[in-house]
Amino acid sequence: MKFTKMHGCGNDYVYINCFEENVEDPSKLSVEMSNRNFGVGSDGIILICPDDEADFRMRMFNSDGSEAQMCGNGIRCVGKYVYDRGLTDKKRISVNTLAGIKYLDFEVENGKVKLIKVDMGEPVLEAEKIPVINETSPVKDKKISAGGREFAFTCVSMGNPHAVAFVDDVFNFDVEKYGKEIEVNKAFPERTNTEFAEIIAPDHAKMRVWERGAGETLACGTGTCATVVAGVLNGVLERKTQVDLLGGTLYIEWSEKDNHVYMTGPAEFSFDGVWLK
Repeated sequence: MKFTKMHGCGNDYVYINCFEENVEDPSKLSVEMSNRNFGVGSDGIILICPDDEADFRMRMFNSDGSEAQMCGNGIRCVGKYVYDRGLTDKKRISVNTLAGIKYLDFEVENGKVKLIKVDMGEPVLEAEKIPVINETSPVKDKKISAGGREFAFTCVSMGNPHAVAFVDDVFNFDVEKYGKEIEVNKAFPERTNTEFAEIIAPDHAKMRVWERGAGETLACGTGTCATVVAGVLNGVLERKTQVDLLGGTLYIEWSEKDNHVYMTGPAEFSFDGVWLK
């Protein structure tokens, strides 16, 4: 089976063109291919599929085999793949996901996609829809203890659940210690992605993420969007913000005009290969 390794700001996935390949058990395949010692090595696999409602359909599986609703870095890579590999010649496409249809606009240079702007839709702030167990919405200043420390979380869904906390020194923060415990906290019925963010300026933040089903990754597109939304709700970030991640930088805008969150960033090919198992 042919595959392509790609990454968005270091958030790396194995991409499979399901116009040409058939994947019978994607959950099992994701566990096997994602293994960084015995497989290809990735944060998961993403299937690029035909769709009746949109130009393409994306299915995303974490490295533990669980299927996720949405992946911001992943969907940018899907956009670059389908344009650069000739599956489309349109500079604006639609991609169906478990979080709904998303729209991508391409900045093309010398016939290749350089940057992708994704309309991530409206943030979900209702507790029961995120989901998170909380009596009020939006969910701000929710106290959760982990690793002997108490955090105040703001919870947002960008098609998948996120819990955002602001810390003083994110570079030296123990993401694994706290993230793995918060992910499975009983307050989150479907587990949660956890973002720890440091405010540099009103239009600039740094963020690290513990992803549900994958652990710490170098970037998370939906998590970056959720972080900016949380920052705006708490009065510490502006609606247009640069967010530095371990693997690169994303630019987020939470539009006052339509309430949609727009994410702009790169996507890169790593290599092509053949899976022989």
